[in-house]
Amino acid sequence: MRDYPTPPFPSQPQSVPGTQRKMEPYPDCGEQSYTGHGRLTGKIALITGADSGIGRAVAIAYAREGADVAISYLDEHEDAQETARWVEAAGRQCLLLPGDLAHKQHCHAIVAKTVERFGRIDVLVNNAAFQMAHETLEEIDDDEWVKTFDINITAIFRICKAALPSMPKGSSIINTSSVNSDDPSPSLLPYAATKGAIANFTAGLAQLLGKKGIRVNSVAPGPIWTPLIPATMPDEAVRNFGSGYPMGRPGQPVEVAPIYVLLASDEASYISGSRYAVTGGKPIL
Repeated sequence: MRDYPTPPFPSQPQSVPGTQRKMEPYPDCGEQSYTGHGRLTGKIALITGADSGIGRAVAIAYAREGADVAISYLDEHEDAQETARWVEAAGRQCLLLPGDLAHKQHCHAIVAKTVERFGRIDVLVNNAAFQMAHETLEEIDDDEWVKTFDINITAIFRICKAALPSMPKGSSIINTSSVNSDDPSPSLLPYAATKGAIANFTAGLAQLLGKKGIRVNSVAPGPIWTPLIPATMPDEAVRNFGSGYPMGRPGQPVEVAPIYVLLASDEASYISGSRYAVTGGKPIL
C-alpha cells in the first residue's frame, strides 16, 4: 500500500476554480499507478469536472479500462489538456468540452456534442461542483446560493434529461455527492445542501429508470485533495485538510476512481439507487 501525503500542507491560495498544476503536494490521479483490466471496453463516457481532481482520476481509469471519454470542464484548459493526454496515451479518444454548466444551453450542448462524436453515452458521470466556505449566513449572497445550486444539482437534472434518449439499456449514471450529504459542514452550507439534494435525486431517479435498464448511483467522497480545496477554503483549513478523519489524511483522487469504475461496469448490473462512501473511515449511515 502506498504512503500518501498527510497534513500539515503548505499555504497555497488559489483563485476559483483552481488548478491542479499549482498544488503541493501534487494530487495523485493515477497517472503512474492505475492499471486497467478491460472492464469498460468499448464504452462511451461523459464526465463533468474532468479536467482535474476526482474527474481526472475517473477519466484516466475509464480510458485504461477501455472507454472513450468526453471531458466537460469550465475554463481550466491546461489541466484539461493534461487529462486528455493521459486518456489518449491509453489508446482512447478524448473530446474536450469547455463551458459553464450553470447555463442550461451548455448542459444540453455537452450531451449533443458527445453523441455527435461517439453516437451514444454508456456512462454519465456528473462530477462538477462549486463551493465556497463561509463562517456566517450573512456572508452568503443570493447570487452565490443560486450559482451553487445551478452548477451542483440543476445541471445534473438538465444533463440527465438531455442524455437519456442516447443512453442504451445497461447504461450507468453516477453522481458525485459528498460526506456533506450525511454530515453537513456549517461552513459549506450551500454546497452541503446541494450534496444532500444529489443523494436524494439519485435515489429517486434510480427508481424512475429501473425499467429502462439504466442504473443510477452516487458516490460520497470525504476530504479529497483536489484544486477545489485551496481555491475555496481558508488557509488554516487547507493546512489541516483531512486531519480530522480516521485515517488522518485526505484521500487522493486515484483512491476514489475504483468505485466509479465498478459502478460503470457491467459487473454492477444489479447495483442501483445507492450511495457509496469513500471517506477514509468516517461512516455514512
